[in-house]
Amino acid sequence: MIRSMTAFAACERAATGGQLACELRSVNHRFHELTVRAPEELRAIEPALRERVAQKVSRGKVDLVLRFRPVAGSRGELRLNQALLDQLAEAAQGAQGRFPGLRTEFTELLRYPGVVEEEALDQAGLQADALALLDETLAEFVAAREREGAKLAAVMRERIDGIERITGQVRDWLPEIRAALRAKLDGKLADLKLPLDPGRLEQEVVLNLQKIDVDEELDRLASHVAEARRVLGLPEAVGRRLDFLMQEFNREANTLGSKSVDSRTTQAAVELKVLIEQLREQVQNLE
Repeated sequence: MIRSMTAFAACERAATGGQLACELRSVNHRFHELTVRAPEELRAIEPALRERVAQKVSRGKVDLVLRFRPVAGSRGELRLNQALLDQLAEAAQGAQGRFPGLRTEFTELLRYPGVVEEEALDQAGLQADALALLDETLAEFVAAREREGAKLAAVMRERIDGIERITGQVRDWLPEIRAALRAKLDGKLADLKLPLDPGRLEQEVVLNLQKIDVDEELDRLASHVAEARRVLGLPEAVGRRLDFLMQEFNREANTLGSKSVDSRTTQAAVELKVLIEQLREQVQNLE
């Protein structure tokens, strides 16, 4: 399955003690790199979060953001630590003589650590909700990658068809190019007006034809085309395989250009390199 490395997904759900939100976004990267931002209540499950993302995403720079918004009153009624309040009251009375203008606002008093006793949050329930929400977001995230990947695959197949077409044209031109080269050599030798050994002449012709022989390069290009089509149909991530294949495509196109003795094959090599570069740009977006 062809998947793009660029995608975004976001989901929300009611959770234990409040509201959870999850976002996943990714951009191109040679390897898998995950950044996790989660509230303190969910720090303990960060390894589990990373494991779940890694099971679905093999490549790309991924940002995972989890947000938790407690619901007012979700942790029960307000309860005050009466013993601590008594201690604070005694301290205030003892300091009254030294600080006669001392005043304490009730809201400020509530902020003192330990004065307000909050009901313990159901951590296990919240963590289970967060993992379930991540699974939901991951499903949308992977689906988005696959949709974008399908578009990329369609464009890539067009480029691969173009490479096959040009390769076939060059193969059709070869007999004519070889005949023209031989005629050119014969003409040059005829201009010399010197007697030549027919056997030696034939050897020179063969040597020159071998220098421009591109049958092997064309065969390898055809093989790479078949392999690219096969890889595009594989169920797993294929970005790294295709990235290597682009190097092989480029090598054959360069050799074809270096051996060219005909303007048509020179132009064909240029067109091949353009198509291969366009393919390479597409491959860089694949997981």
